[in-house]
Amino acid sequence: MSLPILPTISTAFIVLSAITVAIGWYQIKQGKIETHKKTMIVAAVFATIFFIIYASRTIFIGNTAFGGPDDIKIYYTIFLVFHITLATTGAVLGITSLVTGFKGIFQRHRKLGPITSIVWFFTGITGLAVYLLLYVFYHGGETTSVIKAIFGF
Repeated sequence: MSLPILPTISTAFIVLSAITVAIGWYQIKQGKIETHKKTMIVAAVFATIFFIIYASRTIFIGNTAFGGPDDIKIYYTIFLVFHITLATTGAVLGITSLVTGFKGIFQRHRKLGPITSIVWFFTGITGLAVYLLLYVFYHGGETTSVIKAIFGF
């Protein structure tokens, strides 16, 4: 089986980002503030690398349509929309959490951090699931524009 290089690399980075966020959450629970800060910066860098690869591929190559059976395509599409919603929400929460942390707005940061971490962790899990459904469990369909890849028209 031959896996596509850019989706494989970008998925690895989003999974690394989610794992790193989980590690950072553990560190802050242990009171390791400086280590937590450094770990969360690494998580943000991993997420940024993912986004650069994903956005570049989407702009210059396109997105890959679901290549699995037609009778489960609707479930894949619903799952994909859920993942995209999680990822968008997670990105906004992540940026907000980073900003509140760096600006020292710790009361807001402490409230937002756990929510952000959970959303980002599930973003990583669902991103991995999308990758597996597109490239491992089924052969990817046509690589085309985003709208056509998601909705089929």
